[in-house]
Amino acid sequence: MLLLNKKKLPEMRPFLRMLCEKGKKLFPPKIILSILAGTAISAFGMVNIHQRVQITEGGVLGMILLLNYWLHVPTSLLSPILDALSYAAGFKFLGKEFLPRSIAATFSLAFFLRFWEVVPFRLPDLSAHPLLAAVFGACFVGVGVGLIVRQGISSGGDDALALVISKLTHCKISRAYLATDLTVLALSLSYIPVTRIAYSLVTVTISSLLIDAVSSFRASGNEAQETAEKEEGEEVSGRRLTGEEAAQAE
Repeated sequence: MLLLNKKKLPEMRPFLRMLCEKGKKLFPPKIILSILAGTAISAFGMVNIHQRVQITEGGVLGMILLLNYWLHVPTSLLSPILDALSYAAGFKFLGKEFLPRSIAATFSLAFFLRFWEVVPFRLPDLSAHPLLAAVFGACFVGVGVGLIVRQGISSGGDDALALVISKLTHCKISRAYLATDLTVLALSLSYIPVTRIAYSLVTVTISSLLIDAVSSFRASGNEAQETAEKEEGEEVSGRRLTGEEAAQAE
């Protein structure tokens, strides 16, 4: 059996080399670092602040906390399940690179959710200061998700779910996000007092603004780079044209 495997090894090398090359293109160091850092930061805020103080998020993140409270299912299991359902619903709308990277982010988030659940709490209990908890929790989630979204990756099923709603209803994707957030917050009234939901609205608003700020920072850099490359290309083209005109004149 071992001899047979050794004979097949040379035949498998091109295939393995091709897989390695595709893996490097899909997951360069920048993408890996963004996924790990973003999911670690957002999971930290969810476990150490939101889950502890009973301040929820909208969308899939809020649904994770909702089902965790009523069904007592670990968040580390709920996260990949709900994300998988969202990805399945919007599979035909997702790009080839978006899906594997987003799946990697999903499992990374599940890992860090479990990690922060196992280790002792790293922040003081902010239950007596819900507004402060809402602001700090939003900062962790907003920055963490923004680090992932800035690379064109989904931090969870929210993006896929909002895209499906946008395609089906022909509404703006920002309204689709708002619809999922408000729906989950309304359902969360079943276990969170109205006053806490008000703090959750603060969290949703701040985290959304932070996601936009962090993700658009990269977009502005890309636009500047594209403009510079375009200007450089036009300059080179102008030089070539001038050379051709000079040659014709001779």
